[in-house]
Amino acid sequence: MKRIVMAITGASGAPYARRLAQELARAGTDLHLVISSHGRRLLLDELGIREPTIEALLGEPADNVTLYPPNDVGARIASGSFITDGMIVCPCSSNTLGAVASGLGDDLIRRAAAVTLKESRRLVLVTREMPLSQIDLANMLRLSQAGAVICPANPGFYLKPATVGDLVDFVVGKLLDLLGVPHELHTRWEPEREAD
Repeated sequence: MKRIVMAITGASGAPYARRLAQELARAGTDLHLVISSHGRRLLLDELGIREPTIEALLGEPADNVTLYPPNDVGARIASGSFITDGMIVCPCSSNTLGAVASGLGDDLIRRAAAVTLKESRRLVLVTREMPLSQIDLANMLRLSQAGAVICPANPGFYLKPATVGDLVDFVVGKLLDLLGVPHELHTRWEPEREAD
């Protein structure tokens, strides 16, 4: 069973976060979830989730998901001795991007990200904001050089998406691939399917 840390911050993209959390839970991962205060606001504004419980986010209860308060810097996911298969921040705000690039550990999300980098584990940052400033670009480069994967939430169109859900699934499928989590979202380009 893979153990994944997932954080939701305040950049627009709540549908990506919800779908990713649902797929990670359904795949049977041991999912450790943190939602920042701005992430909570995001879930309210974009999905109408007033109280972001596990059940409210996933649409069903899940015994394999643990939710942490964002200010609990003493939580086990903030320790390198808590072995994980990686961490993903989806969506990742420019604020969180800059804080992680600067090595700040003043909340649980930033501290867990710093630990993930320190332990040379996979850290995926799903940036969504645009346009990007030179500061954002410099922070992305710094984090990439430190071992993080910068994965902007940019859906592709070669699979001919018909709905917003198709676009969301495209990005989520890519994220699950980056985490090594199997899925059935059919988001990869397969030329043999085009020939049919």
